[in-house]
Amino acid sequence: MNRRRFFIVSIGALMLSGLLVAGCGSADAPVGAEGTSTDLPGVIQNRDKALPAAQRFVILPAFNSDAVLDKETGLVWEKSPETTSATWSVARRTCIEKKIGGQKGWRLPSLPELASLVDPSIAPPGPTLPPGHPFLAVQSAVYWSETRVDEDARGSWGVHFGLGGGATFINWAHSVQFWCVRDGMKVDQ
Repeated sequence: MNRRRFFIVSIGALMLSGLLVAGCGSADAPVGAEGTSTDLPGVIQNRDKALPAAQRFVILPAFNSDAVLDKETGLVWEKSPETTSATWSVARRTCIEKKIGGQKGWRLPSLPELASLVDPSIAPPGPTLPPGHPFLAVQSAVYWSETRVDEDARGSWGVHFGLGGGATFINWAHSVQFWCVRDGMKVDQ
């Protein structure tokens, strides 16, 4: 009797571990988390799996088609960033006050968020965005990030969309481009 119970429990444990290894899920891994993957429409993809631009980016009608969902990151970007440059504090304030498609909640992106849009296979002069992206008015220029430079309290990191997307230090006194983003919360497609 004990041997039979051991056998059944062992088989069940093996089946469960096989399902988890096969990628069928885990109670600890929410859908769309790193290390998971799904092909359901509107669900964030595995970040280790690059999507073609036509599948990666979705123009959002709920934002009057003025915003784009990035299915790889779950972030919502303004479709057309500002074409004028600004200092870091003005850019930051502009994003916070911005209303795109009737929605507030915008901000400057972090350095990794901004760099996630770069396609390093695009040669200068850029812009170094994936072919077929839906964005308008993106310039081959440096864009502010929210990420401050620890060793130099006078500036923040930026990403250059004309030179392969490298991170660069920008003094807060300088004016460069900026691109507002928001988290993908409550996004209707």
